[in-house]
Formats: sequence, C-alpha cells, structure tokens
Amino acid sequence: MTPADPALPAETESSLAETESKLASLPSNHQHVARVLAVDDEAAARKLLSIILGPPAFRCTTAGNGEEALAALQREPFDAVISDLQMPGISGMELLTQVRRRFPHVAFLVTTGVDDVDVGVQAMRWGADDYLVKPLQENVVIGSLERALHKQQLEIEVENYREHLEEMVAERTAQLQAALQKIECGYEDTLQALGAAIDLRDSETAGHSQRVCRYAQEMARALGLSYAELRTMARGAYLHDIGKLGIPDGILLKPGPLGPDEWKVMQEHVQIGFDLVKGISFLADAAEIILTHHERFDGSGYPGGLKGSEIPLGARIFSIADAFDAITSDRPYRSASSFAFARERIRGLSAQHFDPRIVDVFLNIPEETWPTIAKNQRQVAALPGLAAHVDLPRLRLVVKP
Repeated sequence: MTPADPALPAETESSLAETESKLASLPSNHQHVARVLAVDDEAAARKLLSIILGPPAFRCTTAGNGEEALAALQREPFDAVISDLQMPGISGMELLTQVRRRFPHVAFLVTTGVDDVDVGVQAMRWGADDYLVKPLQENVVIGSLERALHKQQLEIEVENYREHLEEMVAERTAQLQAALQKIECGYEDTLQALGAAIDLRDSETAGHSQRVCRYAQEMARALGLSYAELRTMARGAYLHDIGKLGIPDGILLKPGPLGPDEWKVMQEHVQIGFDLVKGISFLADAAEIILTHHERFDGSGYPGGLKGSEIPLGARIFSIADAFDAITSDRPYRSASSFAFARERIRGLSAQHFDPRIVDVFLNIPEETWPTIAKNQRQVAALPGLAAHVDLPRLRLVVKP
C-alpha cells in the first residue's frame, strides 16, 4: 500500500468520530487493559485502530512498519499485534514469523484487503490467530481480538498448569523414591539380620553370609553386572542357606560325617529355601540363587544336576564365593586354610565345580582384596550383642517326622 496523505478524508473523519462516541459509552470497570500493537504503513489505518482499541478496554501503540514493530516489542510487552500484510520492508508475513518465534505468547491478527483474502488464510496457516478484511469494522476487530486474547490466555494457563504439574509429579516422584529407598533399606537390614541368624544356627562361623555376599559382589562388579543384578546377588547371598532352618538339629549340627539318608535330608535345604522365598516379589530373582547355589559346572551338583550355562550366572558366581569362604574359615573339625591355598584350590576345580570364565575373573582380582573383606566382616560379626538380638527359636521351621 502507498503512504496516505496526513489529511484524513471527510468520510474517515466521520467514521472515527462515530467510533469515538461509541467507545466513550462503554463501561470502565475492566480489570485488565490489553496492550495492542497496531502495525500499518497507512496513517489512517493506524489512527482507526488506535481509536477502536482505546481505553478503557485496550491500550494501543502504533508502528508504521515491521522494523518499528519489532523495536516496540523489544521495549515493552504486548498482548497482541494487529498487522497489515502488505508493507514495505519487513512484510506482515515476515513480522508474523519473527513474532511467533520470539514472542510466542503474543496474539497476532493480520489485516488484508478484499483481494488478498487468500493471503490472510495463508497467514493463519503460518500461525496468525485471525485475519481482518479492510475496511475494518469496530465490532469485527474487537470480537476477533478478544477471541485471540482469550485463546492465548488459555494456552498460557495450560502451559503454566503443565509446568506446575511437572513440578508436582517430580516432587511426588522424589517422595516416592525416598519412601521406596527407605523400604528397601528396611528389607536389606532384615535380610542381614536373618543371614546372621542362619549363620549362628548353622555353625560357629559368624558372618559367613556377609562375607560371601561381599566376595560375590566383588566378582560381579569385575564382570560388569548392573546395580539390579548386584542387589539380587546380595539378597541371594544373605539368604542362600535359609532352607537350613527346616533341617533337624540332629542332622544340621551333627559333629561327624552324615550318612546317606542324612545327606539326602541336608540337600533338601535348597528346595526348602526356594519354596520359602519364591512367593515374595522382591526376592523372586534371588530365589534362583538359593535353589541352584550347590549346582556344579560339570553337572555333578544338586538339586537338578544342571551344568554349564544352565546354572544361573548369579549362582555360578556365588558358588565360588561360598567355597572360598568355606576354605578360609575355621570349622569345628579343621582350621582355616590360607587365602593363597584357597585361590589355588578354586583354580584346580575350574571347569569341574566352577565356571572357568568366572574363575579367571576371581583370580585376576588382587589377592589382598579378600583378606581385607574377610577382616572387616569378621569385625562386624564379632561386635558384642549381635547374637543377643537374634531370637533363634522363632526362626525354626516345624519339620514333620
């Protein structure tokens, strides 16, 4: 459009006077005054919009081109922009693109002539909220602007709600994680206490469950197992002999060798332990270790005679830890052997009792690691009062004859 003469035509003056008269009669109790930027290269169009969008409902600022409009948007906040499409320099379509990118919460209406309606429709596809056909009519301008402002307000409220909801979800998630962590710590404390109780009933070697747990975890970490797998390993280690609570004292505590029938009863402890924990959801994975920790790599173990990779990885790791602690701990019938001797003994049983790959990992762990773990765990087990807090009779199972 070409620049207009500063002097307004008589019919435009008459129209403006009529509009001013109507606006003066509007109620003045609006709580929010919408800030509107009217952009047009024609002075008459700018003047008309500034009157239509005057107080008390609106506060209108005008700009003669796209450059002035962007400068005004930088200086102060606006709720809406009404821009002509055909302007020299930055066109209305280019202004729309920049406003949408830089000021996404500002409503944007375009004005166009009758012959450019298709361009107005295209502007809406590019993000304009509505288009107005010249000559502009007061009720059409105000109605369209109010709808656009309402739409923008709803979008802002939705975005604020979403952000607040995300904060609420994050807060609740953190609270839930803290609660779950507390519950999990309670589980682990219970498992450790139960492991200590099993150790005290089974033999004079207190701390066995904690030591084999640490030994197994050391190998599991060297194998690159995940946190979840390490946790399962720890739970299985603490409870690996829980089934011995169902073995009669006459067999479990017999000082001499077991007879064939007694040995058969003793072997039942893995199935008893498995049956005890398999129905507990957080111990379901650990139940596999409890059931299979006496299987041997060559298939000569029990209860299933599994061999090689048929044995769960956790049980293959644990069996080395269990044997290692048995060799290096005092027993009523023999004294503990050295850690060096135990390492060589396990090396000699590779591919027979133990998985050769895990044996290699075990042997590659520095030898001084094991005495350090054992010393720390023996010190924990020797703390005064540990046995006094364990009520062994309550942990006994009723075994039918």
